[in-house]
Amino acid sequence: MILTILFWSLLIILFYTYVGYALILWFLVKIKKSFSALKKIANEAGYQPDVCLFVTAFNERDYIQQKVQNSFQLNYPQEKIQYLWVTDGSNDGTPDLLKQMDDRLEVYHQDERRGKMHAMNRGMKFVKAPIVIFSDSNTVLGKDSIVEIVNSFSNPKVGCVAGEKRIVEKESESAAGAGEGLYWKMESWIKRNDSELNSAVGAVGELFAIRTELFEEVETDTLLDDFIISLRIAQKGYKIAYTPNAYAEETASLNVKEELKRKVRIAAGGIQTIFRLKSLLNPFKYGILTWQYFSHKVLRWALAPLSLFLLFVVSVFMFSDQEIVARTHFYALFLYLQLACYLVAAFGWYFENRKMRVKVFFVPYYFVMINYASVRGIFRYFKGKQSVNWEKSKRA
Repeated sequence: MILTILFWSLLIILFYTYVGYALILWFLVKIKKSFSALKKIANEAGYQPDVCLFVTAFNERDYIQQKVQNSFQLNYPQEKIQYLWVTDGSNDGTPDLLKQMDDRLEVYHQDERRGKMHAMNRGMKFVKAPIVIFSDSNTVLGKDSIVEIVNSFSNPKVGCVAGEKRIVEKESESAAGAGEGLYWKMESWIKRNDSELNSAVGAVGELFAIRTELFEEVETDTLLDDFIISLRIAQKGYKIAYTPNAYAEETASLNVKEELKRKVRIAAGGIQTIFRLKSLLNPFKYGILTWQYFSHKVLRWALAPLSLFLLFVVSVFMFSDQEIVARTHFYALFLYLQLACYLVAAFGWYFENRKMRVKVFFVPYYFVMINYASVRGIFRYFKGKQSVNWEKSKRA
């Protein structure tokens, strides 16, 4: 009986996390649209507030020229953009190169490296515009990204705007590229529906914006600055708008090993975020946002990865119980299904290491890998071994 209860509990957690929540969300958005057309507040004629394009960079010399060129090509009056860079800790010539490139670039540098959140807290003191747009140095923004972000801020209830992250896909893709690309397409779909129903749940550091007045200094040991900043604004009663037409493009991780480094850190940061934002789990105070946050993030960060591997262990124990097997063949069949899935993932691992591009095996491999990374990240967080400084992943 205990094994049966545990089996179904784990299976329900996994199904709800990866399928059920998306289906319920889609259904609720359909209902909302049928009863009241989703109104989009029109942008005021000529509404073009000053904005600050804020980039933190640590040893990003290889990406500087591309990023600066992209920044100057964005479809928005340049005289209304403050180009602000914080390069704390960089020792590869990044700050000097930026200062030589263009007088419009404001570069703030200190030799000591104290983490991205410390650099963001420091840099916010130099922001002069009412809207600040955060972006990573290794991403390329869509030309109309600022226009789309500004349009979203026409709604006074919006305190944060989350842009879309897009993975540049290549024909000869690794498992990391194939899996990461699919992951972000699915994540974007869920975010769009989250936003249409109520509010997006967090933002990604590649591209997001906030009202400058809503920023409050964040603990400098924070691992996921984008989630903490955006969700704390949501806690104040503002909406996080999701604008897919404002997007940031970047290449996938070079390989699964490099992607693993990112995912372990993100998982550790996810657990930290759950503790930092524990008050957000109060549905009596935050209502539907609590349900969205728990379903979209807490389950995926904390419970689903553990449930995935624990379900296999429970299935093995149930298969070894002759009484259970004799009563129903379902548990045996489900164990065989899991074994088949792990075998396909193992083929993905094999082909990846042999540099053989067979995409049908890459997605299962990527799924198992990111859940394994999440489990490692959970343990790393509780051991206190996750550094606040990013260990950069190599990109394709």
